[in-house]
Amino acid sequence: MSEPSSSQASRVAALILAAGKSTRMKSNRPKALHALLGQPLLRWAVDAAQGAGGSRTILVVGHQADLVREAMGPDLEYVLQAEQKGTGHAVLMAESLLRDWDGPLLVLPGDAPLLSDSLLEALLAHHTHSGAAATLLTAVLDDAGAYGRIVRDDETGRVQAIVEARDASPEQLQIREISTSVYAFDPAALFDALSQITPQNAQGEYYLTDAVALLAASGRIVEALVSPDADVVRGVNTRPELVELRALMQARIHHAHGLAGVTILDPLTTHIDAAVKIGPDTTIHPFTLLSG
Repeated sequence: MSEPSSSQASRVAALILAAGKSTRMKSNRPKALHALLGQPLLRWAVDAAQGAGGSRTILVVGHQADLVREAMGPDLEYVLQAEQKGTGHAVLMAESLLRDWDGPLLVLPGDAPLLSDSLLEALLAHHTHSGAAATLLTAVLDDAGAYGRIVRDDETGRVQAIVEARDASPEQLQIREISTSVYAFDPAALFDALSQITPQNAQGEYYLTDAVALLAASGRIVEALVSPDADVVRGVNTRPELVELRALMQARIHHAHGLAGVTILDPLTTHIDAAVKIGPDTTIHPFTLLSG
């Protein structure tokens, strides 16, 4: 798959949803600001979006919004979701900034640190070359659990809808392809669809996923790119999940340093933050902490 051209990349905007509370984290600190390998959880999503070539990054903030702004800095744009009415409502908060944006719009969650810039670039390339109004990043899981199911047209293979697990029929629950909550949209098409959605669901919220179904029903092209790495869907809702992802990401960091010429004698007792740089022919001894 070819990469987006530099002119395409220069017109990419990213909208990252980070308005949630830390209810399941049992914390007064916003979930987005809990540390993961030396940086706020939200920073991983921001870095991935910017690494994919985006020229604008907009954060939807809500719970303790001032703390999030202070931690993430003045180089980003912010919109406030004062009331938590669902993902569709969160995206609508940015309509005045993005409806007339001339280029694709990435929409992604702020608690998915395994997203990579290369995967987002592939999503953007697929979106651009297909001429879609919306392109979803999906994954195939052996146990789809509580994830939203991807319903495709039997003849064309194109996406018809994303059905939340709590609203799915028994037949739909058998589908193994799931939504990662990562999208590329045509902004005008997105906001037109969002203006039509209603909170007629089990949660009484405005689902961003309903906009996908409306686009498909109106005849617009809705595409999907299946992630080669199913782990990309893993987000953080609890402290144990944060610990699990830290271990997974730390292993990746160790592996990268190893390929760059660094010997780590005991990975299980070695902590290396994401921003740390180590020169080749370095040996890291057990019980070592490298941060900053």
